[in-house]
Amino acid sequence: MTHTIKLVVYADFQALALAVGTVFEYANLAHGEQSYDFHVVSESGGAVMSSEGISVNTGRLQDEPCDTLIVAGDNQYQLPPESLLTYIRRAPAHCRRIASVGTGAFVLAEAKLLDGKHATTHWSSAVSFKRRYPNVLLDEDCLVAVDGQIWTSAGMTAGVDLALAMVEEDLGAQTARKVARQLVRHQRRSGGQAQFSALLEPGVNSALVEKVLAYAKAHLRDDLSVGVLAEVAQLSPRQFSRVFSRETGQSPGKAVERLRVEAARLMMETSRRPIEVIARETGFGDRERMRQAFIRAFGQPPQAIQRVSANAPLSTD
Repeated sequence: MTHTIKLVVYADFQALALAVGTVFEYANLAHGEQSYDFHVVSESGGAVMSSEGISVNTGRLQDEPCDTLIVAGDNQYQLPPESLLTYIRRAPAHCRRIASVGTGAFVLAEAKLLDGKHATTHWSSAVSFKRRYPNVLLDEDCLVAVDGQIWTSAGMTAGVDLALAMVEEDLGAQTARKVARQLVRHQRRSGGQAQFSALLEPGVNSALVEKVLAYAKAHLRDDLSVGVLAEVAQLSPRQFSRVFSRETGQSPGKAVERLRVEAARLMMETSRRPIEVIARETGFGDRERMRQAFIRAFGQPPQAIQRVSANAPLSTD
């Protein structure tokens, strides 16, 4: 069976989205047959210019059945013309899977395909996305989110993880592993793995929030309750919580946990310290609290991540 994959691009798209095509190309080689027929398409066809100034020749979108439709993102999450949105709204009727890479999730959301569904997007646009599309269940921490026939991925390199997940679903885990090795990746990153940058850089423009986060990063072992952080911000706890949540899209407690869990993961990747020591040095206090936080953030306990970090070669991602 041949799966027809169409990658939708529009003016000023991020060219890194084209990397998904390499995954399907290598899947054909690994599987020993033409399992995927990959096309880059646009509303009118012809040459489409990316944000880097690279022109890509595209086929013309048509209302015809295809296995998977993937929408590329751009750097500014500008929406494509209404006519293209109309096409994408109709896509679920004739495509088995509808997907987005990075900020392409804005296009799916604008087309009303994400209402009431779990989705993800690039960490830097999560706050704007939540404000614009409150009916979407945004999982800003994860790399790949799947809800029924809708697939979304985080930053542009996470598009490779999305494509590898599709290969695994279609052709099996062994083929997906072969493709990952060909791409010089240790393995496909799990969809539930948190976005690295999202944990360290919430992407806010508030001097007050940046001041508080800088303090938290420098004092992970200390008490970082709302009361303490409110004192740093020179606000009342209630006012601070309201301002922080408005600017970042998350509570102070969740932000602190995200900072601690990422710091703990970095320690695992760069040292051989015991988990108990890492839990203490990052402010969790004990390994059970850290275990629960890791499961919430990564979908797996610290021991599993520590084993991978100890044995895996570095990824080129």
